[in-house]
Amino acid sequence: MNFKYPVWHRLHKQTNKTVLISAADKSGLPAGSLVHIGKKHETACRISITQYNEDTLKQCEIKSISELQQLQDNKSIIWVNIDGLSDTSIVEHIGAELNIHPLVLEDILSTHQRPKLEEYEDYIYLVVKSISAQYNGNLDLRYEQISILLLANYVITFKEKADEIFKPVYYRMQNRKDRLRQSGSDYLAYVLLDTIVDEYFVVEDCLDDIIDPLEDSLLSNPTKEMLHTIQLLRRNLIAMKRSISPLRELLTTIQHANTALLHEKTLRYYGDVHDHVLRVTDSLDSYRERIASIQDIYLSSISNKLNETMKILTIFASIFIPLTFIAGIYGMNFEHMPELKWRWAYPALWIIFIAIGIGLLIYFRKKKWL
Repeated sequence: MNFKYPVWHRLHKQTNKTVLISAADKSGLPAGSLVHIGKKHETACRISITQYNEDTLKQCEIKSISELQQLQDNKSIIWVNIDGLSDTSIVEHIGAELNIHPLVLEDILSTHQRPKLEEYEDYIYLVVKSISAQYNGNLDLRYEQISILLLANYVITFKEKADEIFKPVYYRMQNRKDRLRQSGSDYLAYVLLDTIVDEYFVVEDCLDDIIDPLEDSLLSNPTKEMLHTIQLLRRNLIAMKRSISPLRELLTTIQHANTALLHEKTLRYYGDVHDHVLRVTDSLDSYRERIASIQDIYLSSISNKLNETMKILTIFASIFIPLTFIAGIYGMNFEHMPELKWRWAYPALWIIFIAIGIGLLIYFRKKKWL
């Protein structure tokens, strides 16, 4: 966009004015300003085209959105996948080519969006969050915003970076008998949503691999590393819930949408995705309860361990209190203390010390304090 930033604006001195880190950097700009908000990935913008119907399948890459006009075919579905959002001109050209509202284009470039659905006359705009998990000693959850534009014969996906999340979709397209090849753009949008949601179950398996051993080893040997893991899991679960929960509302809205872009037979498949999301959210609630109970068990274990230590120290102190009392009496160095001149006073005192110690230990044992 040919917009000149005022001198007072923070973007005025920034070299790359189309890439921002925080939504706060965009304050003061007019609505519809096309600037990228989010983490800047090294992925160069790449536009891949998949054109298919029941009989044919073509895949290629284009350098300019203007080349889409040459591919238009009422008998085929065109899937445009864009990896990387650093080049805002691509998003702007798509908006001009397909008459997309400027506010939608702005939301596509703002990668801190909440999952949502917006219904327009000629298209539907979807925002979902993809989550992938890596575990190398610590759980590392990586989030990616995926925007989907659903049109009559087009599906356009916008991703922050190049990855293989849609690899199963490309694989299904190779099969001519697959329902995907025989259905419209609304079914393709369903398949993309279903692929994203299926990755949530992979993250669940990773959480199980971490939480189950944590519960098993918590009572026997609680450590500071466990507390760090517990806090990390709590933060990750909160972030996951924030990214996944809005999908329930989104999919409910789809099933009740009054638009010709969604066919009735396809809405049943969106209902299946809705059920998957409910399963995932229920599992997240279960994980949060488990983590809360694990934290309580950890604190109880540490408290019990401290109590055991204090009990041992108290027993030693209780044994040495009478011994210290006796040693203090005979350490006062008074002149008229007849015991000091006895020949067997010293060994007798040791016998008394040992007898008191053994007697107290027997007493503590009977009281089950040991």
